[in-house]
Amino acid sequence: MKEKVEAALNAIRPALQNDGGDVELVDVSDGIVKVRLTGACGGCPMSTMTLKMGIERVIREQVPEIKEVLSVE
Repeated sequence: MKEKVEAALNAIRPALQNDGGDVELVDVSDGIVKVRLTGACGGCPMSTMTLKMGIERVIREQVPEIKEVLSVE
């Protein structure tokens, strides 16, 4: 499952990098994905929206077993 999540992150990564940010996969367990937003995304006030409406949406479309995506420090 971790490989599928990484593939989904690779699909959204170029959009994040265009804005000076990135996303790093920390862990996948029990349907919960933990990621770390880095670069400009780490301190952006829109990071919650990016996480839920962008990253989580893409991951859940490609890996339906995923229940939630959380940001960790």
